[in-house]
Amino acid sequence: MRLDSTRQEFGFEEIPPQPAFLKLQGGVSLTRYFEYGTDAVDYLKAKDKKLGAAIDAVGVVRREMDEDDLFSAIVHQIIGQQISTAAQATIWNRMRERLGEVTPSAVCAATEEGLQACGITFTKARYIKSCAEKVASGQFDLDAVREMDDAEAIAALSSLEGVGIWTAEMLLLFCLGRPDILSYGDLAIHRGMRMVYHHRKVTREMFERYRRRYSPYGSVASLYLWAISSMNVSGYDRDYAPKKARVTKKRKSGNGAVGAKG
Repeated sequence: MRLDSTRQEFGFEEIPPQPAFLKLQGGVSLTRYFEYGTDAVDYLKAKDKKLGAAIDAVGVVRREMDEDDLFSAIVHQIIGQQISTAAQATIWNRMRERLGEVTPSAVCAATEEGLQACGITFTKARYIKSCAEKVASGQFDLDAVREMDDAEAIAALSSLEGVGIWTAEMLLLFCLGRPDILSYGDLAIHRGMRMVYHHRKVTREMFERYRRRYSPYGSVASLYLWAISSMNVSGYDRDYAPKKARVTKKRKSGNGAVGAKG
């Protein structure tokens, strides 16, 4: 059973809310959401009572995804690094207006200056051009990535300029819909865990223990930890990290990813 009714919807800052659309015949578009069912929820609640209580407090999460096209999703993610969600949406719309469809051939035909004119930095324009050239030449096979397991796909994607581990993980989750993604480099995931489990700090050892507990539904656990981290859920309004260690400026998750280049 798919959970497709919503008790609470979250547009929390940590995950870019830019909608992705499936193009249908007749020009009709539908927003694509991350799909999960009662089997995932029941599993997580049975494995972890504290997370189960958080799931009940949040309700159903309808999380908008990137476009199903992996190349355009990579470009969208690179655009969104180190900027606000609103700025990302504005730049993305400008790029789509300038290029039409965001494809490797369209990006290759554009100049770096033309890409910059959409509102991105020279460095991001160079990353996007480099990715387009590698895909267009066959040096990087996006179709092959779809067939890889998670670890292989993350390694392949993060070999691209401008794509770090966190960005690769988000591409697996929000473009490819992989079911078991839980990012250690995501600050908001750490905050959600601290809030759910009352930890002052989540060490790597602790994180890996939770990863094993949530598997094979790490992506669904991520959705709920992100929702909790927004501090908009009743009963979850305290981050237990020492005050001096907290990130006081709100940023999208991954923009402050631990040890990530993007």
